[in-house]
Amino acid sequence: MDNQSHTSLVVRPDFIIIGAMKCATSSLHDQLALLDGISMSEPKEPNFFSDPDQWAMGMPWYESLFASMPSGDLKGESSTHYTKLPTYPKAARRLNEFVPDAKLIYVMRDPVDRIVSQYIHEWSMHVIDKDCPIDEAIKKYPILLDYSRYAMQLEPYFELFGQGTVLPVFFERLMGDPQSELERVAQHIGYSGVAQWVEDEAKNVSSQRQRRNPILNAILDIRAVQIARRSLLPESMRQRVRSRWTMSERPQLSNESIHFIGEELNPDLAKLGDLLDRELTCASFKDQVTSGVSPSWKEACNV
Repeated sequence: MDNQSHTSLVVRPDFIIIGAMKCATSSLHDQLALLDGISMSEPKEPNFFSDPDQWAMGMPWYESLFASMPSGDLKGESSTHYTKLPTYPKAARRLNEFVPDAKLIYVMRDPVDRIVSQYIHEWSMHVIDKDCPIDEAIKKYPILLDYSRYAMQLEPYFELFGQGTVLPVFFERLMGDPQSELERVAQHIGYSGVAQWVEDEAKNVSSQRQRRNPILNAILDIRAVQIARRSLLPESMRQRVRSRWTMSERPQLSNESIHFIGEELNPDLAKLGDLLDRELTCASFKDQVTSGVSPSWKEACNV
């Protein structure tokens, strides 16, 4: 038992987007925040129930994220770390202990596409070595595949919350028909207002992502340094410096790597497919989740 008490929880979120990473959870968070009667946390990803440092801040800190929200609003947060097994094994249990009545939303994406996007993200954050190509990284860094084992990630939530508490959402449908998917989410969380998706002009710039060195960024953000380097360094030299820290093209997996990913993930996808009454593999994923009506659990049960 964790050393925190139920009695300290005053304000609870009504719903939580629990993942998955690189599946447009931030876009969904932002769209929900635009709706009258819904308040979303700031920061978007508190990661309170997963990350040791955040958990150590205590329930009063978590409560403070929701305390100033209008009392009648539905309150939510979005933390993809909650479905990052085996990295954060305590998240589901802590969620169930402290917010047992929350509705959950889990967004999934073509596993191969998601892995590529995660690779770019981890590369930019210096988790993956700068000179480690993606074909090597998928074997060197297990998290790239583990976070695409959707059935594995969902299992503890089904056991603790019940299957019907978790809404399955798919990135491909969210991008292809955002209005309908937002309406599904709104219905799941009990929103009684009009859910309207607001189009924006945000672009996916992950392929242009710069590697983020915290010390270097802090120095470069200093105004005086910015002015000095612009006046002292020619543009050609500045471009060469930037190019060292920028992924100019989206990496491509080899056919061998795609086959390897399929061998690793297809058993997990088969379990997920059984729950959704779909024939899911890495190769069939996009077609299966975008055909017909939005996939839902075959035998959902309420908590």
